[in-house]
Amino acid sequence: MPEGVIYLDGNSLGPMPKSVPERLAQVMNEEWAQMLIRGWNKAGWMAQPTDIGTRVGRLIGAEAGSVVMGDTLSVKVYQALAAGLKMRPDRRVILSDNGNFPSDLYMAEGLVGLLGQDYELRTVAPEDVAGAIDDDVAVVMLTEVDYRTGRMHDMKAVTEMAYAAGAVMVWDLAHSAGAIPVDLAAANCEFAVGCTYKYLNGGPGAPAFIYVRPDLADTAEPALSGWLGHASPFDFDLHYKPAQGIERMRVGTPPVLQMAALDEAMKVWDGIAMSDVRAASIALQEQFIEEVERDVPQLSLASPREAKQRGSQVSFRFEHGYAAMQAVIDRGVIGDFRAPDIMRFGFTPLYLDSSDVTAAVKIIRDVMENRLWDDEAYKVRGRVT
Repeated sequence: MPEGVIYLDGNSLGPMPKSVPERLAQVMNEEWAQMLIRGWNKAGWMAQPTDIGTRVGRLIGAEAGSVVMGDTLSVKVYQALAAGLKMRPDRRVILSDNGNFPSDLYMAEGLVGLLGQDYELRTVAPEDVAGAIDDDVAVVMLTEVDYRTGRMHDMKAVTEMAYAAGAVMVWDLAHSAGAIPVDLAAANCEFAVGCTYKYLNGGPGAPAFIYVRPDLADTAEPALSGWLGHASPFDFDLHYKPAQGIERMRVGTPPVLQMAALDEAMKVWDGIAMSDVRAASIALQEQFIEEVERDVPQLSLASPREAKQRGSQVSFRFEHGYAAMQAVIDRGVIGDFRAPDIMRFGFTPLYLDSSDVTAAVKIIRDVMENRLWDDEAYKVRGRVT
């Protein structure tokens, strides 16, 4: 971590583990530079997506061999949605909520637009999802933890409702993997997707993952029938034949350098129980909420007050939230902003402790009490907020 920085934005981009540069240098100098194309076999590059997928799977309660890495989260959302719709050919509705991450909704919009034939993306308020799952719904697609407020859906309960209505369940774990305990096997959902550049610290552009329930792995249709999802890619068959199991959800060439960085970052998780991470995260969040509400009355809590209803972030509302966050960042406390008025702070106990929380609140208080945010330089929006 850079000197003098309190990093409360690991829910958006995790910091770089100390051992990653050495690992990347080794991959570049000893594998790519020396092995050249032989690295696909000799260095195990081709096996990275499933090998790392199994390691990620441990943190989300997935059975071994049910998770594969690759491509972006949007691509994996598309695959899961398309496969789910194919499983329910007599239904036309994708149900989601209006707190879902926009990219997930964009992918659904694009898919229903392509399919035509009265396919529909239906969105409701997060609290209204349960009542909207009916026998018109083909696929329920939800992000477990709301990216703005941290509000959590009850994965097991919602999945059971979808199952009872005959719908396919797709969970986005972008703000769950590495942040809260997840048990996909117990939830019994058909599909789950997620990214690895947030709490898993895989680096900017780190590959996404997709989970397919094992009993469906040999029949789910991947929609994006990429070369590396073929049963025998190096037979160069002109017609697609899906690979067995989770391998069929591979699409493009794995990003070897990003995979290596992620593989190294995953070593941090060896021997760590998600229940311990969760307990430490909640303690930090509760402390943060208590101290902000005591010392910074200008901010109002946007996240659920009850800890078990939150992910691993705390959000506060402030009318001038963007400018205020830039002023806070300028003084060494890094969070981020989500429109229209959310100041968002992530809590990652692998590298944060109680003293960091108190120091961060002191800086936030100074910014708010002295209106340090009211500077034109802080009101100019960057491309990334």
